[in-house]
Amino acid sequence: MANILVTGGSGLVGNAFKGRKGNFIFPTKNELDLLNRNQVFDYIKNNDISSVIHVAARVGGVAANINYVADFFSENIQMNTNIIDACVTYGIDKLLCCLSTCVYPDENKVVWPITEEQLHDGEPHESNFGYAYAKRMVEVHLRAVRNQYGYKYISVIPNNLYGEHDNFDLENSHVLPALIRKIWEAKINNKPYFEVWGDGEVYREFTYSKDIASAMLFCLNNYEGVSPINIGNNEEYLLKDIVMILKNHLGYSGEIVFDTSKPKGQIKKPSSNKKILELGWDKSWYTSIEQGLRYTCDWFMKTYPNVRGV
Repeated sequence: MANILVTGGSGLVGNAFKGRKGNFIFPTKNELDLLNRNQVFDYIKNNDISSVIHVAARVGGVAANINYVADFFSENIQMNTNIIDACVTYGIDKLLCCLSTCVYPDENKVVWPITEEQLHDGEPHESNFGYAYAKRMVEVHLRAVRNQYGYKYISVIPNNLYGEHDNFDLENSHVLPALIRKIWEAKINNKPYFEVWGDGEVYREFTYSKDIASAMLFCLNNYEGVSPINIGNNEEYLLKDIVMILKNHLGYSGEIVFDTSKPKGQIKKPSSNKKILELGWDKSWYTSIEQGLRYTCDWFMKTYPNVRGV
């Protein structure tokens, strides 16, 4: 049987595909450097691949997106373009590319909940515009490929993700892994408090990584639409409440200090997952935030300090 290539196999979402039925292959960065165009083309050509699930990306939190905005744009553009072009060149039947809700316009340019049709209705938030525009261009590229070559390649839009095998680097990680590491290290170092960027008064949607992998496979087999499709759990959670859940799961009894001098990002960005529900995805298939955070914290405590980013 032909292989299903998953890029970014060492990352959060890539790891969530491991152990599933199917001929999945997860090349390491040494085996497949996505920034090396020739290497990408050779790998696609020589490994009997029928489908590609492209989840690899250079990602990070607010600080990393601000400090390395040009790098985030350039590296993601190169990776995405290399993969798409190689799939077209060698006639790969199915390609799924992963976007992010940050591709959507800033909050004053959209109508909530955010639907896929609003993707290009305004500029993304300034805190991560480099990454966001690189991801937007995936949608443009796939649409162009469909028009010229007829391949029905698709893109999906998850929201904020978390789970085992995340990146816990304090500068380059997303909000939940950064919080988990800060709280845990405050506990084991007997610190009386830990800091959270912003005032905690922001709302976010969070989806467990294994749920996103399942939703991607569902879309790969059931969706051929030209527009991207939102696939995340659309329940919103106040960041302050998430911090308290993490404190409880990690057993930390110290104080929380909200540093209001630091940026906090958008106030909220609720998304609509109506399209995937209409395809037959069941909302009950999403893991609850309490249970997902419990899985993640338990894994982190057992694995620390041998986790990515530490």
